Amino acid sequence: MTTLSHRLQTRLAGRTGRRLVIALPYLWLLVFFLAPFAIILKISLAETVTGVPPYTPFLEFAEETFVRVRASFDNYALLVREPIYFKAYLNSMRIAGIATAIALLIGYPMAYAITKAPPAWRVGLLLLVILPFWTSFLIRVYAWIGLLKNNGLINNALMAIGAIREPLPLLYNEFAMIVGLVYAYLPFMVLPLYATLVRLDWTLLEAALDLGRRPLGAFLAVTLPLSAPGAVAGSLLVFIPAVGEFVIPDLLGGAGTLMIGKVLWTEFFTNRDWPLASAVALVMLAILVLPIAVLQRRRGRAPDRGA
Repeated sequence: MTTLSHRLQTRLAGRTGRRLVIALPYLWLLVFFLAPFAIILKISLAETVTGVPPYTPFLEFAEETFVRVRASFDNYALLVREPIYFKAYLNSMRIAGIATAIALLIGYPMAYAITKAPPAWRVGLLLLVILPFWTSFLIRVYAWIGLLKNNGLINNALMAIGAIREPLPLLYNEFAMIVGLVYAYLPFMVLPLYATLVRLDWTLLEAALDLGRRPLGAFLAVTLPLSAPGAVAGSLLVFIPAVGEFVIPDLLGGAGTLMIGKVLWTEFFTNRDWPLASAVALVMLAILVLPIAVLQRRRGRAPDRGA
């Protein structure tokens, strides 16, 4: 009986521990994601007023026993009516998509080269990839201003060698924004790709070569498909923050830049229209999260259909 009781206690303790381990991440999501999300949703359904806070309350107590919910969808209707917000969403997704594609084209060879490097070199090469994170993000963006401006390092170097006669317009345009985004988020592309490539079974590539495949054909048939999860993960890590980026478009893109991050800043801090800004943020969240959720659901079902 004592042994049986001890086994039951151990089993119950194990179940309690597992439930606690599972509950902690959900608690984290509840406190730091769902609660702020609910607050932003509540503000997006309010109306703008002059005061502190600058929006109407969600619940209004008319009498001691009577509570009225004040919710309006006018902010979401305004997003549909005004084309500037639609253009901002499209422009943000287009620029973020271009930056993500360029980061993938640059990051994949970097991750592949690190994987193929001698094991003793890999830590140092990875350290070089993450080294920019040790410097302030704002300072790194300001450094690009010094490189791209009319009398900056790049234009001065090109004029010194006679490649150009007058400075190129490299700053305060879309080109500068894309350069800044690729530079800022390139490590987020390299690290997932390296984590995927370093775990590949390279004997499969050797087998493809032994069966008559040329090196490029073997890479396209074996390595590239097997590294697709890392490419997808890296692309998401670059694309999602790039869509809502504010600092880089503001400093490198100039005043005429139309991206959703600058729209949010303008609505929150310049116009003090918190309800409209909250609606803009929630629509952006839906645009980013829903396709990813559908993709993950389809990927989760794929093995079942294959079986």
